[in-house]
Amino acid sequence: MSGWVVVAGLGPGKETLVTPEVTAAVDQATDIVGYIPYVARIAPREGLTLHASDNRVELDRARHALEMARDGKRVVIVSSGDPGVFAMASALFEAYEAHPEFAEIEIRILPGITAMLAAAAAAGAPLGHDFCAINLSDNLKPFELVEHRLRHAARGDFAMAFYNPRSKSRPHQFTRVLEVLREECEPERLILFARAVSTPEQRINTVTLAEATPEMADMRTVVLVGNSTTRRVGPWVYTPRGVAP
Repeated sequence: MSGWVVVAGLGPGKETLVTPEVTAAVDQATDIVGYIPYVARIAPREGLTLHASDNRVELDRARHALEMARDGKRVVIVSSGDPGVFAMASALFEAYEAHPEFAEIEIRILPGITAMLAAAAAAGAPLGHDFCAINLSDNLKPFELVEHRLRHAARGDFAMAFYNPRSKSRPHQFTRVLEVLREECEPERLILFARAVSTPEQRINTVTLAEATPEMADMRTVVLVGNSTTRRVGPWVYTPRGVAP
């Protein structure tokens, strides 16, 4: 029996934002692998085994999926948002590269709607011009590198999307992020705190950089920072598509 591995994005939370392609893959799966809260979004059914695991074991999770596919299982690794944005697609390929015995396994990556795009749509179009995404967690890179990239993105006048802005174990780091932004940007720069996007608990708070405080963010928040032209129009926030000459 020929197995396969699919890495699928479940979107930001709302079930209607899961793509039909992802739904079809989950329906065909014999096994679901993923972080505990994401696996909990998959309805149990006969013939389907759920393998939930804790955070920070991404490589173990990926290797387990490949092992099951080698044994003929149809495995879906679930991520929130898009699996290629700070999620499981990269981890799968790390495990795949390290283990040549999995070279013949069929792999597919199915895209999803990531939190920054869902948040931007809810707010208007704050990512309407050039933008970048930065994971503020220092679990896999030193915070000095986070600060370096943040500073240069601000100097380049990119709009920015921040993932994993502030956790209980590192609340001080987002304080430093705001300090760097204030060193590089004007006080009137718009910053959006989008929490629990697309869920019933969704809350979007738009303030100026001068008004922003660290407590406005947590691990369920994606933070969007406008560029120097980002503006309000009525209840919306948008970034013009061009740059004034």
